[in-house]
Amino acid sequence: MNGILRLKHIQQYKKVSYYSICLDDEDVPIDEKESLFELFIRAHESENKKKLNHILAWLQEIGNKYGAVEDFFRNEQNNGEAMGLPPKKNSKEPVYTENGKTIPNNLRLYCHRMNESVVILFSGGIKTAYTPQECPNVRTHFKNANQFTITIDNAIKEKDIIWNDDHTDIEYSKDLILYY
Repeated sequence: MNGILRLKHIQQYKKVSYYSICLDDEDVPIDEKESLFELFIRAHESENKKKLNHILAWLQEIGNKYGAVEDFFRNEQNNGEAMGLPPKKNSKEPVYTENGKTIPNNLRLYCHRMNESVVILFSGGIKTAYTPQECPNVRTHFKNANQFTITIDNAIKEKDIIWNDDHTDIEYSKDLILYY
């Protein structure tokens, strides 16, 4: 996998800044490019609307109420730091229900939880196997997410992406291009 990625700010909440990435098309202004997260939403907004809304509710809840506490993310790392949403525990609000019963949501959104204040959202799909590596629907999203986390972590080490003074957000040039 070789390509270009660029960061795009998605949403600022009280406790969390959410970002995503755009792939390729360095000539297109970042504000006009759809991020992986925006493509994820578009891919699931009709066929998996309830599952998607559950994940979006968690993003809002984490962003406004809790912060990006590690316990809310699925630790599914593989040679990178990719994590997944929604949380494993399905007893805490917001819960996912079908036919009046609370059940686990099998739609996965992979992301990079950088700390309790910054999360980079990638993509995902319906997980149908025990591990992401075994699932044909999410395997590629999972593998890519782990590669993207390595690229982003390297950009922090190289100071292409820097933390603000209190580590509650990141700063980078709007023209920043990263290669993965």
